[in-house]
Amino acid sequence: MRHRKSSCNFSRTSSHKKALFYNLSKFLIKHEFIKTTLKKAKELRKFIEPMITLSKIDTLSHRRHIFKKLRDKIIIRKLFLILGKRYINRNGGYLRIVKYRKRAGDGAVLAIVELLNE
Repeated sequence: MRHRKSSCNFSRTSSHKKALFYNLSKFLIKHEFIKTTLKKAKELRKFIEPMITLSKIDTLSHRRHIFKKLRDKIIIRKLFLILGKRYINRNGGYLRIVKYRKRAGDGAVLAIVELLNE
């Protein structure tokens, strides 16, 4: 039965899925713009938005909490110094997901994921 299952497993183990989304999160924070499938983009929102919300208040515990997941000091520095300040007056909805096109090989719907400029 499907009761209380809120996410897709993408035919991966849980550790592989977690690594996938943390790597997508790192690239999104670094470049502020990525292209991926629509399903991955919608799941990525669950990983990245709580991190941006934590980065609004720069405390040691918030830095350690995010470092435990992302493991990159440069990305965390950008997250707290640039993105946290950018979204200080915003209560959520930091990403824009736009359908892009269908992939030629398998017909998967691709999407553009970008951080908003507010």
